[in-house]
Amino acid sequence: MCRNIRQLHNFEPPASDSEIHDAALQYVRKISGATKPSRANAAAFDRAVEEIARATGRLLDDLVTSAPPKDREVEAARRRARASERFAA
Repeated sequence: MCRNIRQLHNFEPPASDSEIHDAALQYVRKISGATKPSRANAAAFDRAVEEIARATGRLLDDLVTSAPPKDREVEAARRRARASERFAA
């Protein structure tokens, strides 16, 4: 999985539409191999992002869990700690 795509399920507050769209955009960029599509492919690229964002939103709405919601700040601190450990020289 692309490292830039973050888990969106089971957070308080829930993932925003913007976060869902950003994850869909990263996914489409990864599988298409294009950061910015050509004009000829822009419509297909944008359509794929929107379809994946809608599907992701439905998935997040339908998922259930008994685990307590995660705190965004705590998870971000953990990611920063892992990154600094991984990239420390």
